[in-house]
Amino acid sequence: MELLEITQKERLGREVVARRLRELADALARHNDVEFERGGLQFKVKVPDEVDLKVEFEIDDDTAELEIELSW
Repeated sequence: MELLEITQKERLGREVVARRLRELADALARHNDVEFERGGLQFKVKVPDEVDLKVEFEIDDDTAELEIELSW
């Protein structure tokens, strides 16, 4: 049973997405927690020293998808 799941999908410029990914990477490198805000709520999640990383890339006729998943 999931206690909480938040999904947000946005269409953003490539540069904005790159900035957000850099901010997440910097937070992971500097701290043992990550903070983010969704729907007016602020969350702080503890991240252990080791995490599982999954990278998935799919190409269809007219679309491409890159999925990056961190779990612990």
